[in-house]
Amino acid sequence: MVKRVHNFNAGPSILPLPVLEKAQAELLDFQGCGMSVMEMSHRSKEFEGIIQTAEADLRELMGIPAGYKVLFVQGGATLQFAMIPMNFRPAGASADYIVTGAWSKTAAKEAGKLGTTHVVFNGEGENFTRLPAQEELQLDANAAYLHFCHNETIHGVEFRQEPIAPEGVPLICDMSSDFLSQPVDVSKYAMIYAGAQKNAGPAGVVVAIIREDLLARVPEKMPALLDYRLLAESGSLHNTPPCFSIYMVGLVLKWLKELGGLSAIHRINQQKAELIYGAIDASDGYYRGHAKPEARSIMNIPFRMQSEELEEMFVKEAKKADLIGLKGHRSVGGLRASIYNALPLESAQALVDFMADFRQRHG
Repeated sequence: MVKRVHNFNAGPSILPLPVLEKAQAELLDFQGCGMSVMEMSHRSKEFEGIIQTAEADLRELMGIPAGYKVLFVQGGATLQFAMIPMNFRPAGASADYIVTGAWSKTAAKEAGKLGTTHVVFNGEGENFTRLPAQEELQLDANAAYLHFCHNETIHGVEFRQEPIAPEGVPLICDMSSDFLSQPVDVSKYAMIYAGAQKNAGPAGVVVAIIREDLLARVPEKMPALLDYRLLAESGSLHNTPPCFSIYMVGLVLKWLKELGGLSAIHRINQQKAELIYGAIDASDGYYRGHAKPEARSIMNIPFRMQSEELEEMFVKEAKKADLIGLKGHRSVGGLRASIYNALPLESAQALVDFMADFRQRHG
């Protein structure tokens, strides 16, 4: 019997068991070709089928309209923080950034190294516990683009609806930690990008969805692997891509389709989040959520207890109970439960039961 823990890691994170089993079954011989996906040429018909099927399934799941390119690129979301201004902010122009947590703060910092960057909202003074109202955003009608992070993995705040950019200003979004967790109207965005290692697959690949008119902005003489237009024209095959990671993303997309799509997984994610937030709110302050209720993420749930000693004890005892990955990010401390798509409802219930038991024994 294979042991499987309750995996609350923030990333790389849990993958669906059927996906792992399918990859295991095909590891030595992919569909009768006599070799692993890790061994085949990225120029082969077999791999072309893998990447093209993954793109088609993503387009179907997300309802991606015509006029958008789908790219599988490398460097994690962090490299995109630099690539986006390099590709889409012309010389002398500025770009607007909404800073609601650690990752949007990092994105703005990287963009600032390369040119004029305007932070139109900064939640750091309130410890990133909330999201801005539309009227709080000091937007520039001439900005090259407006950038925001849909879900902040570390601070656990998530947009319920996207901010509205001024007419003609492209909206660009980092969706790394809630990608594929719920339906999205792609037509509202000029670009969506996401590191795969939360919801879409293993580490090593970023999925980028870019409106074609934005690609016309890419300046000439960009370094090849930093040039979104070149990567789009080559079908993500300018150089050797992360073949196995793309294959795994394709399996995850198949799994989501079999579940019933993004509306179906969204309902499951809401159930998991309601269970855990319910336990926090019913604890009379023994557990304290970080984010304000109206901004709470359904993917990442950071919370605190009365002392760091109790928090350390909680993590140690949870690990003994096979509840893994509950220590908060080193920058904020405390505890955090990441409840991505692949985490079963049973794992959320196991955490809630442990929280009640821990409080009874140590409260």
